[in-house]
Amino acid sequence: MKWILYLGAAQAMFPQQGDQSGGWTSLLFPLAAIFALYYFLLHMPQKKRQQEKEKMLGAMKKGDEVVTTGGIFGTITGITDKIVTVEISPKVRIRVAKAHVTEVVNKGSAEEPAEKNGKK
Repeated sequence: MKWILYLGAAQAMFPQQGDQSGGWTSLLFPLAAIFALYYFLLHMPQKKRQQEKEKMLGAMKKGDEVVTTGGIFGTITGITDKIVTVEISPKVRIRVAKAHVTEVVNKGSAEEPAEKNGKK
């Protein structure tokens, strides 16, 4: 008779659920949604930025004005596969890793004429 009480208590603590359809497949949709969010919100934009930077680095040539990662502005005087020689002042040249060029500044930018007009 005592075992019936224990059985009733066990059933109350661990109720049996009906037919659990799905099992591990019920986790498939949330995992797929998380993967899709990761791909579209993080992976694709990063890949696009990387492709744009590679395109910019490939298009650099002598005479282009650039900005390095450290914020140094200069003009390219020499370029190889991995190293860029940048003239930052007359007769002052530094060698910079090509990967650390962050931006190519066009020679016809709006900032230059304003600076030249201010100096005259």
